[in-house]
Amino acid sequence: MRVALIGQQKFGKAVTDAFIARGHTVAAVFCAPDKAGAPVDPIKSGAEALGIPVHQLASLRSEKAIDLLRGLDVDLAVMAYVLQFVPQQLTAIPRHGTIQFHPSLLPRYRGPSSINWPIIRGDTVTGLTIFRPTDGLDEGPVILQKETPIGPDDTLGSVYFDRLFPMGVAALLEAAEQVVQQDMPGVIQDETFASYEGWCREPAARINWHNHVDQVYNLIRGCDPAPGAWTTWGGKPLTLFDARKHPARRFADVAGEPGTIAAVGERSILINAQGGQIECFKVKIGAGGKLGAAQFVATEGITPGTVLGA
Repeated sequence: MRVALIGQQKFGKAVTDAFIARGHTVAAVFCAPDKAGAPVDPIKSGAEALGIPVHQLASLRSEKAIDLLRGLDVDLAVMAYVLQFVPQQLTAIPRHGTIQFHPSLLPRYRGPSSINWPIIRGDTVTGLTIFRPTDGLDEGPVILQKETPIGPDDTLGSVYFDRLFPMGVAALLEAAEQVVQQDMPGVIQDETFASYEGWCREPAARINWHNHVDQVYNLIRGCDPAPGAWTTWGGKPLTLFDARKHPARRFADVAGEPGTIAAVGERSILINAQGGQIECFKVKIGAGGKLGAAQFVATEGITPGTVLGA
């Protein structure tokens, strides 16, 4: 088939490579304009290395976008991690329309941080959806879905990079071939199960140590590696990574107020929360880089009884 790829970053590049490896033609790649000081988008550099035309438009609502896509004469447009708004007028141009990847089981968790929120809320299953985009955000008819479990110690990074990323590449290829061969319209989403979640950003990632240890732990792992769940120390944000949860089984298991460092080990620190403790192996102070917990303890003079978030 002949396709146009709309996407960005490593996921978009991996989808481009997968279509080419299957013997399909990628007529062009559409990605966002370069940002000053930022690395070149991998989908752009990968496409240029393969001699694929790259179009970087500030808006995909423009007449230029419509003219470019019409001129490509493609069977299908494939949206692989797209943050720009793509109007239905554009998605309808290819002979078999357009398909889009979304990393949740739609209609649940529509929106831009759909991998973070299921983990933060303690869900045990997530997945991906390939659907036909409409002008409503993540609201179009579903072509196919794939599920994956969320383990008790999974993080945003493990769910995405280990599972949803490779599953998503394969699912877009599978869905594209089904759509072109069978012209599948998709199944309308059931609005009774729909939910929309906004960005999981810094304000939402602040730790409240008076929450139950389960909530604190889910927030940390749902924000690891980004945006990073954080508390404060010495007047600066302290971001926590690579954590484990230790539920309390008796009163004596927790000594001290929530947010208090209960113990300092060779590789980790133990922090009290309601109903248990959080063991943390890596941190970041302010805008600095990640530190092992032992280095943090040594450089900041951390001792049992130190209170975080005060």
